[in-house]
Amino acid sequence: MSKTGVSWFYVSTDTERFHRLRWWGLAAISVGVALIIMDATIVSVAMPNIIESLDLSTTQVQWVQEMYTLVFAALLMVWGTMSDRLGRRRVLVTGLVIFVVASILCAFSPTGTFLIAARALQGVGGSMILPTTLALLNATFQGRERAIAFAVWGSTIGSMAAVGPVLGGWLTSAFSWHWAFWINLPFGVVVIALLLTCVPESRQHDAPRFTDWVGAAASILGFGMLVFALIEGRAHGWWKATESAEVSLGDFSIIPVLFVGAIIVLAGLTMWERARVRAGKSVLVDVTLFGIKSFSNGNITALTVSLGEFGLILSLPLWFQYVRDMDALQAGLALLPLAVGSFLASGAISGLSKRFQPVQLVRLGIVLEILSLAALALLLKPDSSLWVTGVPLFFYGMGVGFATAQLTQLILVDVPVDKSGQASSTQSTSRQVGSALGIAILGTALFTTLRSGTESRLSEEIAADPSVGAIVKGVSDSAGALIGQLSSNPATAYIADAAREALTQGVSVAAWTGTVALIIGLLTTIPLGRKGDEVVEEPEATPVTEA
Repeated sequence: MSKTGVSWFYVSTDTERFHRLRWWGLAAISVGVALIIMDATIVSVAMPNIIESLDLSTTQVQWVQEMYTLVFAALLMVWGTMSDRLGRRRVLVTGLVIFVVASILCAFSPTGTFLIAARALQGVGGSMILPTTLALLNATFQGRERAIAFAVWGSTIGSMAAVGPVLGGWLTSAFSWHWAFWINLPFGVVVIALLLTCVPESRQHDAPRFTDWVGAAASILGFGMLVFALIEGRAHGWWKATESAEVSLGDFSIIPVLFVGAIIVLAGLTMWERARVRAGKSVLVDVTLFGIKSFSNGNITALTVSLGEFGLILSLPLWFQYVRDMDALQAGLALLPLAVGSFLASGAISGLSKRFQPVQLVRLGIVLEILSLAALALLLKPDSSLWVTGVPLFFYGMGVGFATAQLTQLILVDVPVDKSGQASSTQSTSRQVGSALGIAILGTALFTTLRSGTESRLSEEIAADPSVGAIVKGVSDSAGALIGQLSSNPATAYIADAAREALTQGVSVAAWTGTVALIIGLLTTIPLGRKGDEVVEEPEATPVTEA
């Protein structure tokens, strides 16, 4: 049996042994991506305890959660391309090391500023993990096994968004907020060990030395400005500057300037990359990939579907805690049906893929998500039982399980393995931009309805006593966190009741908005079903390791 040496850590790469252990490798890759998905939800649940422990300001609270997302999205494209040259497993393991070290620094944070810096470092590690996990799956699995691998990967992403709050609530309640970060250490060590023993290295052979540093800088700058504008638009004002905006252009917000700047930079990046491809130079993004119909059409679908999928994940945790008066752990448990549905869909993929094309499973998943969001929007009331949320969540989770993984397979199916890192990072960036759009659009719908709905219900009281208006503003600014405090005081209980109704209405509006986005996403799958875009079944083969 032939053996070759793998650089960095030396591991004898017996091809047959790696093929035999490939499912352990899939487990390691899935847990690796689970860490970065779970981290965001765990931190959200632990935030009240972090605020009290570190005495965070309002601005610091915002940046603890957003710094990670900003750095993560800005660097995705760079690391996906670099992994093709440096080695996908090497970049993944390096990202995990950085992520675990950053998690330890977060756990030891003495101040809010230190924590924000550590979260930025976590974003660097996360941006190295996500695209390389996809690229490794694309390079390691073939044929029907690839569909199963992508199904497990996609279901892991969907279910961890629901499992994270449960784990975060338990760790914070039973131990302390520090364990929201310490939990990454043991899992990270196990994943790294499995990757080095069960996953073969893969890279782009005979790749020229990377010299496209202008493209890398433009990608970071362009996507950084775009994601920052999407995240911060509500706080700074989409056109006119808000009172809380720290940076403004007189009466006008800086957000439109950032949007225009992002468009200019990203358009320039496209032209720059096209010119370098024609000249035969190394590139950050091979724009010829967009000539592959399944890749270009699939990225459009990924963006719109990611936008719509935030309809539940963003708003329901707030509703559980502030309307139904649950604690963090109870709210996390209430989201578990989503994880159950996602895992069941993952288990069903193998059998269903024998009878249906991946594009059909994607459409089935999106339809399930649409119906679930619409049912929730129609049925949700302030006193709704957990059955009203649990049943839609279950079918929504099944939809995520079907759609996410099979869509990934459709996007990458015609991409040459040598370019899988670039392609994976591109589709990951599409998802991240869609997610940021979801946060911006659905978050605005939710919180605008919370304030306007509460004000309309209390219009007479606000006219008679302006201080009531100030309290309503406080409810909106706190994203509903003041509802419990107002409810415990008989003098302000009526304000809490109005806010509960308004927040419930806001969840419904966000759900309807997500439904519309998913309908658009469903329509964008039409080109994926045309002749020439079908997934061709590949023969089973052992993975190709580094030469």
